[in-house]
Amino acid sequence: MVNIKTDAEIIAQFEKQKAWGLACSVDLQDCSAEKITDANAIKEFVVKLCKLIDMKRFGDTVVVNFGDDPKVSGFSMTQLIETSLISGHFVNQTNSAYLDIFSCKRYPPHKMAKFCKEFFGAKKYELNVVYRY
Repeated sequence: MVNIKTDAEIIAQFEKQKAWGLACSVDLQDCSAEKITDANAIKEFVVKLCKLIDMKRFGDTVVVNFGDDPKVSGFSMTQLIETSLISGHFVNQTNSAYLDIFSCKRYPPHKMAKFCKEFFGAKKYELNVVYRY
């Protein structure tokens, strides 16, 4: 994991170390129940996120609602991108979202995470950044 403060520093290290990819996880807490339980809103989120971080979607976004256990039930999402994958799970019981963005193309993690927080109306978020080699 990386604990660097700015997007510019993260991207500079990505380039300096010649990383193959960048994997970011965003944990969102206290999201809008209306947004995380709406498949169309989740698909809209993916389109806007890909535009924001300049990723080309490959195929349609897959959104599936499942889970018998209330602890984990909710929508899961996957979106192939030409440079890898965006995925996420949305938990109804806790109004939480767990998103993963992995790409061999660089992108601004903090800008991306703030967008995720705002789109889903989360009260707080945690961002983790990992370089892949």
